Amino acid sequence: MFLIRRRLLSDRAALGRWGEKRCERFLKSEGMRTLTRNYACKMGELDLVMVDRDGTIVFVEVRSRAREGFVPVEATVTPAKRERLSRTARYFLAVHKIEDRPLRFDVMTVILGREGPPQIRHYENAFVP
Repeated sequence: MFLIRRRLLSDRAALGRWGEKRCERFLKSEGMRTLTRNYACKMGELDLVMVDRDGTIVFVEVRSRAREGFVPVEATVTPAKRERLSRTARYFLAVHKIEDRPLRFDVMTVILGREGPPQIRHYENAFVP
């Protein structure tokens, strides 16, 4: 893990991909199914789109960091980012003709740290559009 950790600490894109995979694995262990990952369109990008056990469509924003600084990682999901996520989610639902399904927006954070296991935090229903 030492070499992988060192590479991730020096490559932000690799850290982001790694964090998304960890979050997807975590959510699957909680009983969710993956609908899609890294959905991109003219409106924006969705890291993960999952389906919860009760059929709820879950749009997940993943924030991966090497370490937590002065600002909590979840605070980096700004109002502007939430608006972009909402617009992208509406577009996703329209394109895939998904109607009359409950939905929610979750935020997940992954803090790699210099040693020890990574910290994964899941904020269900983190915001309402």
